[in-house]
Amino acid sequence: MISYYLFRFFESIFLALPYKLQKFFILLLAKLAYIIDTKHKKIIKANLDLTIKDEISEEQYQEILKYCHKNLSLILLQVLRSSRLSIDELAKSVSFENRHYIDEAIKEGRKIIIVSAHYGNWELGATAVGALIHPITSIHKKMNDDYFDDYLLKSRTKFNMTMIEKKGAIRHLVKAIKNNEIITMMIDQNVNPKDGIYIDFLGAKATQSAAPAFLARKFGALIIPILIHTSPEKENIIRFFKPIETAKTDNEEKDILDSTQAQADLLAEVIRKHPKPWFWCHKRWKSAYEDIYK
Repeated sequence: MISYYLFRFFESIFLALPYKLQKFFILLLAKLAYIIDTKHKKIIKANLDLTIKDEISEEQYQEILKYCHKNLSLILLQVLRSSRLSIDELAKSVSFENRHYIDEAIKEGRKIIIVSAHYGNWELGATAVGALIHPITSIHKKMNDDYFDDYLLKSRTKFNMTMIEKKGAIRHLVKAIKNNEIITMMIDQNVNPKDGIYIDFLGAKATQSAAPAFLARKFGALIIPILIHTSPEKENIIRFFKPIETAKTDNEEKDILDSTQAQADLLAEVIRKHPKPWFWCHKRWKSAYEDIYK
């Protein structure tokens, strides 16, 4: 409790500063974290060495090593500022690319599952879709501290986003999709093999949640991938990708695998073109290559 109130005290001081000064301090924090945090640098190196090391230059390799902490700090800044952010300010800070994919699906009355990844400022992406296009339902992993958990929930639910707890989420997601709510799921994290399936991701074996494909197949839902990236002009662009139709044949296992692999392939294609914004400091391949993280 004490740590939470100390955080809120310093937050109030921080948010009283001009934006440029806020960003300066946040990026300074990122540089310090990069120097101190050897654990996550080791994870990033392990991931790169396993996957795309031979596809990128040494300069790109070093940029990715440094960028993870910077990106996390900018997401933290977004979360801190969201409590005072108006919907008009939010609308000015983002733009949409290929929005017609989701607009057409809504118009046709399709059930929709948005899949995304920890790429760029992912917190801003989800917030903007819920606020400016259609209310969404997403999964929230409860934090150990109830005060900080409540703080993050308030930040995420301010703009038309309903959060459901990760534990027992499938039951709630089924209910949401039956009610024609748009649900969103992150697909780029390592999962226990009992809870997911093995797919190929960036040329290496990895586990991935089969939930989006399972739900899409069961309810005839359209899977719409989205990612957010920042343009050279510092504009936050939320990009919708061509929807994925999940087949419903007599071979359920293959239908789910094909759909899940298609989701992974799309993300891998984006990462290969622009690897820096992805969340490389997560043990993405732990289920298949646990030894690389030791």
